[in-house]
Amino acid sequence: MAKRTVIEMPGLSHGAPIPNGAKIGNMVFSSAISGKDTATGKVPADADEQAEVLFRNIQKFMELAGGTPENIAHMTVFLKDEKDRESINKAWLKMFPDEHNRPARHALKADIRGGLLFQIELIAVL
Repeated sequence: MAKRTVIEMPGLSHGAPIPNGAKIGNMVFSSAISGKDTATGKVPADADEQAEVLFRNIQKFMELAGGTPENIAHMTVFLKDEKDRESINKAWLKMFPDEHNRPARHALKADIRGGLLFQIELIAVL
């Protein structure tokens, strides 16, 4: 049986006693990843900017897990407001420009706290 490895991102800790993610064998699972800037600790108010920071955090999370965004199989997007979906789509298309090589994705409206407009959870295979 493969042992679990915890993934921690400096500057992106949760308020709860949970890690940013976990890896077991070649599978990677994230907790909620946000658009909080890990260098400043601030959350951009602008939706486009927050989405860009969020996708930078996804990139960093995958590096810490030992992979890249190419390893992501599925993402769940949690939106505070449906009007901000376009900001997620812009950042999504930058990270995954090839329409024939993108992860599966599902988006849900959610009650998100702390000035966050969205969060993403992902599953990846290394």
